[in-house]
Amino acid sequence: MESYSRRTLLGTGAALGAVAASTAALAAAAPGNPDQPPQGIINTKDHPQSAIDPGSQNPALAKQFPAAFTPPATDVSDLPEFWASFNNAPRRIQDGGWARQVTQADFEISESISGVNMRLDAGGTRELHWHLAAEWGYMSYGNCRITCIDPQGRSYVADVKAGDLWYFPGGYPHSLQGIGPDGCEFILCFDDGKATEFNTLLVTDWFAHTPPDVLAANFGLPESAFSKNFTHSLWIYQGQVPGPLAADAQAIASDKGPPPNPFTYAMASGPVS
Repeated sequence: MESYSRRTLLGTGAALGAVAASTAALAAAAPGNPDQPPQGIINTKDHPQSAIDPGSQNPALAKQFPAAFTPPATDVSDLPEFWASFNNAPRRIQDGGWARQVTQADFEISESISGVNMRLDAGGTRELHWHLAAEWGYMSYGNCRITCIDPQGRSYVADVKAGDLWYFPGGYPHSLQGIGPDGCEFILCFDDGKATEFNTLLVTDWFAHTPPDVLAANFGLPESAFSKNFTHSLWIYQGQVPGPLAADAQAIASDKGPPPNPFTYAMASGPVS
């Protein structure tokens, strides 16, 4: 066995101290999760309303899991739990809103349904995206503007309020945006227990992985128009509160006309049987 002198130990200690100091400096320079945009409530410093929860709650349960409601910046969210409740599902918080979910990873017996609870503040936007599972939405709070495009390229836009529903078939691109006065909160249900809100195909993903010459040909623009595309997903981001619904409806009007059936139902103001 090799013997160590006091000088050797001191030298080794000094070297380890230098490594530790270097590591600490790196940690100080880039704390938390390196994902972009950064995770957690730090996202909402300019729009603190993005992080509030105005919808239905279970305070007695939620207060037992404070790190789930406001996770640290090191948390990438979607941490599996051994039981299923939105109240102790970690929130993924962005500037513009947040989401939490319960899937088959949390509730193994669930084969045909998974759920998401999402909040968007006024102007907060869930980026245009699509997924294989069909999606039901129930508005629990506030007001939201939804958009959808069907496989024939026909566009749809509508405003929904607390108590209203929407439905998007699998594969239909759609986006969601909170409108005044205080955005919205809603529940989503997917017809697949494995479906997850954190693994959808985003329009920024598509742009980032499509060659500029293909984008240029598709949109009839020069390649230089796509030189500043995002190379990471937005998912939820803070946008401007949209203008009148009629203006958006006019902007998407085309010779193809609207889809044959609406994607929303005003259940809150519908007929009572």
